[in-house]
Amino acid sequence: MLEAFFNDAPVMIMLTGALVGIAAAMLGTFLVLRGSSMLSDAISHSIVLGIVVVWLVTFQQSGPVQIIGAALTGVLTVFLTELLAGTRRVKTDAAIGLVFPVLFSIGVLLINLYARDVHIDQHTVLLGEIGFVWLDTVDLGGYPVPLALLSMGAMTVINVLFVALFYKELKLATFDAALAKALGFAPGLLFYALLMLTSATAVAAFDAVGAVLFIAFVIVPPSAAYLLTDRLWLMLLLGAAIAVLSSLSGFHLAEAWNVSIGGMMAVMTGVFLALAFLFGPRYGLIAQEIRRRGRRRANASRTLAVHLYNHEGGPDQAEENVTRALRAHLRWEEARARRVLLDSLDRGLVVREGDLLRLTPKGRAIAREILEPWRQEAAGA
Repeated sequence: MLEAFFNDAPVMIMLTGALVGIAAAMLGTFLVLRGSSMLSDAISHSIVLGIVVVWLVTFQQSGPVQIIGAALTGVLTVFLTELLAGTRRVKTDAAIGLVFPVLFSIGVLLINLYARDVHIDQHTVLLGEIGFVWLDTVDLGGYPVPLALLSMGAMTVINVLFVALFYKELKLATFDAALAKALGFAPGLLFYALLMLTSATAVAAFDAVGAVLFIAFVIVPPSAAYLLTDRLWLMLLLGAAIAVLSSLSGFHLAEAWNVSIGGMMAVMTGVFLALAFLFGPRYGLIAQEIRRRGRRRANASRTLAVHLYNHEGGPDQAEENVTRALRAHLRWEEARARRVLLDSLDRGLVVREGDLLRLTPKGRAIAREILEPWRQEAAGA
């Protein structure tokens, strides 16, 4: 049964994509919240230099030494970026744009000079090929387990454990670094640890999905989750869920349309981001439009309450506090006047007595709150 499972190519491809997505989303959530998500782009490119240097020294194309070397290059990228930004001559985004092309270019030149015949090329690093992950296997307990599945499974476990163990520290360092430092949480050290794991995950994901899809998984699912919730723990879960759904739907759509699997998975992360942007319960465009309409209706009802309060008990009450006066004095069209009146009746601000409109205690309190705020302040004192 396990042999059939590991020999099922579609399952291995989707599972590898899902693991890359979960591992990336765990770290990407904190990068997105810190406004440092583009560092993943810089790291994903500049670690090519680390991969080549490690190969030149050890002649190893994969394994822990490669991951450590690439992770150190990622840290070097961040260090140089912060060093440049610290001069206040350039902003952080410009410093990123200056540092990673230099390191990436040096890596590409070293490949051309010394590793031309080795299976380390910029195409593999950037694009990967998730459709072939089931071909490169290792024997594990007598079963042919894809190497990418093992490496990404290990990185996923490490990233999840890192977030779980340091959740409180990461949360505080992300939202209030000064307080975290005052409490002795070493936010700078946590940030570099986060970036080292980002680099290591990028290296582990290279053969499977390449840098481009890895960057998409780091940035897009957490960004989509951010549009759906303000709770950090829920954002982590939603980001991971969106990454998994993107892998599954991307694979099936790529099979149906005979297109790149990795490219389709990246596209699906964008589709989920667009859906969150449209239908998000708090920040989605539709929810915001509904709230805007609700505020406009509430303001119109308050305007009606103020108008009725101004003429309440006065000699012109019979003339002003009637429906036809809303059209003449407030210059509302008939449809709007009817709609506002119905809203105000539903909200319990107004009652009708024949043609006359009277404020309820609730409507009178709202009018006083607007016209006589000092009474509210005195009552509160």
